Amino acid sequence: MTAQSQTDERVVVAKRVESGEADTTEIEELTGAAGYRVVETVTQTRTEDPAYGFGEGKVAEIATLAAAVDATVLVIDNPLGPYQTFNVGNKLPESVRVVDRFRLILEIFGQRAQTRKAQLQVELAELRYELPRVEAKASLAKRDERPGFMGLGEYDESRERDIKSRISRIREELEQIEQNDQQRREQRRESGFDLVALAGYTNAGKSTLLRRLAADLDVDENRQLHPDLDSTAESEDRLFTTLGTTTRRAELGPREVLVTDTVGFISDLPHWLVESFKSTLDSVYLADLVLLVVDASEPIPEMREKLVTCHDTLYERNEAPIVTVLNKCDRVDESALRKRRDALSALAPNPIVVSARTGEHVDRLRERIHEELPDFERERLVLPMTEDTMSVVSWLYDNAHVESVEYGEQVTVEFEARPAVVARSRDKASTLATEASA
Repeated sequence: MTAQSQTDERVVVAKRVESGEADTTEIEELTGAAGYRVVETVTQTRTEDPAYGFGEGKVAEIATLAAAVDATVLVIDNPLGPYQTFNVGNKLPESVRVVDRFRLILEIFGQRAQTRKAQLQVELAELRYELPRVEAKASLAKRDERPGFMGLGEYDESRERDIKSRISRIREELEQIEQNDQQRREQRRESGFDLVALAGYTNAGKSTLLRRLAADLDVDENRQLHPDLDSTAESEDRLFTTLGTTTRRAELGPREVLVTDTVGFISDLPHWLVESFKSTLDSVYLADLVLLVVDASEPIPEMREKLVTCHDTLYERNEAPIVTVLNKCDRVDESALRKRRDALSALAPNPIVVSARTGEHVDRLRERIHEELPDFERERLVLPMTEDTMSVVSWLYDNAHVESVEYGEQVTVEFEARPAVVARSRDKASTLATEASA
C-alpha cells in the first residue's frame, strides 16, 4: 500500500499505560509519518490484560468508536501478541484492521528504505516480527490439530522454515555489506578523514545540523539510490526522514571530517528491532566521535527519558567519545536552557548548545569537535630524491596537514596527521628508501 492511498485510511489511535496519563503525541506523529489520518484517540490507564492488552470493556468502547467514525485502521501504541491481536480484531468491525506499534514502525521503515542495505534491514526486522507469530500458529495448530484455530489463519508448516532460511540469507548478505562498509571506513581513515556520527531521536534536528556542519558531499554513499545525498535536499519535519546513512565532508581547521547522519531513535524499540539495524548503527558505533543531538525545546522529563534510551543504545557497544548537542536553542530562552543543563548534568555533562536552523553557536561546536577527536601525531620524514618522491609529497598534502617541505639532495617533510596516516607515510618512506638503495 502506498503513502498516497494511506492518506484515505481513517485511523483510531489507542494507547494503554500502567500509570499516569497516556501521551499519544509520538504515536500520532508515527501514524502520520506512515501516511495515515488520525480521526480519534483513546487511552486507558491499567495493567495489561492478557487477552486483549486493554480491558475488554475498553476494547468494546473502541469498537463502537471505530464504527461511529468509519475508521479503517486501529493503531495501538503497545506491542501486541498474536492472540491479543486476534482477540481485539474479533471485536472490531470487519473493515477495521489492527496495527500495533512495531508493525507501524516497520511500515514506515519499508516506505523509506531506498538502499539495498536499508531494504535488507527492514525485511530482516519484518521477518523477526512475523516469526513468533508463525511459531504461535504452529504450536496452536499442532496442539489442537486444527489449522486456523481462533482465526489465526491456515498454518503452512513450511512457512516457519522459509522465514528462518530467509533470515539466515539476509544476515549473510548484511555481513558482506558490513565488511565492505568497514573497509571503506578504514580507507577513509587512512586517507586522513576523521569519522563523526550524528545520533539521537528522530526530529531532533540531525539532518539540519549535518547540512550546517558539512555542505560538501561524499558521493560514494550510493548516491544513485539515496535522495538525501542531493545537495538541494531539505530537512523535513517528519519522523524517519533519514533511514539509511548520509555522509558529507566538512573541514575543521587542518582536519578533514566525514559527518554521517543515521536513522533516528524512537522510544520503546525492542532489542530485535534495534539489532536488525545493526549495519546502519555501525556508522555510530565505529565512529571517532559521536554527536548526540537532543531537542532542547522539549520538556525536561522527555529529554531525560530520551537521553537514557540513547545512552543504553550507544554505551553498550560504542567506544568513541560522546558529546551531547542541545539543539534548537532558538526556541528556548537562556533561563530555560540553564534549567535543562542543570537538570540533565548527570546524563549530559558539558553539553554544547546550538541552533542548527539559525547557525547560532555552530562555530563553538566545530571547535568542540576538533578538541574531542583523536589527537594528530606530528612527524618529520626524510625522503630520498627519486622519481616517486614527489608523488609521496603530493599524497601527504592530500592526506595530512603539511607544515613545511625542504628540498635538497633529500626531501624533508614536516606534517601532522591521524595515526593511521602517519603509519602509512612511514611505509611509503621506507619503500622509497629501499628502491633508492637497490
